[in-house]
Amino acid sequence: MTGQVYRLHSTLELPLENVYDHFEEDPDLPPEIASVDITRRKNTLIISAVAADDSISKYTPTAQLKASISETRVYTEEEQKMREGPRWGDDAEELDEEEDDEPLGELIEVAAFKGDRETVLQNTALQYPMFLVLCDLARLAEKGTLTAITEQDGELQATRIVDGEDRPASIEVVEGPDSSNSGSSGVDWRDNEFI
Repeated sequence: MTGQVYRLHSTLELPLENVYDHFEEDPDLPPEIASVDITRRKNTLIISAVAADDSISKYTPTAQLKASISETRVYTEEEQKMREGPRWGDDAEELDEEEDDEPLGELIEVAAFKGDRETVLQNTALQYPMFLVLCDLARLAEKGTLTAITEQDGELQATRIVDGEDRPASIEVVEGPDSSNSGSSGVDWRDNEFI
């Protein structure tokens, strides 16, 4: 399989625990990838491809997915209603007392794969197979969007995954700025009498 990633934009957010669980369950990886190495450096998660092909040197930087890690509070539906609902009389006092005791919700770590190709999907060796791994992660995400223009076996493909679901996508070719207006908005260096 040959392929290339031309454009990619991601706003995916997944609980960090779900990312680890996904790879622990031994998912089907593209044939070019033997396995992945997961490294955490402070607030950064790096998922690197390990090549199945021995001809790729161990010193060649293979493609990697990069995510920032942050903490966020997740609420149950009941807790969300309590937070957003009106606070009058005894209910408000009771809720304030509860908030003083223990904050509502659960604090979890979230991996955010956010940015363009160079930010989220780095290095060129095994880049397209690692993009397919990112698509699998996008299908697990309850929040965020992944859009991309890729090429596989000589054909352009559009990918769009929103909140974990594949959505229709197409590639549209449009003309650039009108060439007849391009000279009128700037300096015409060819006919400049001061040069």
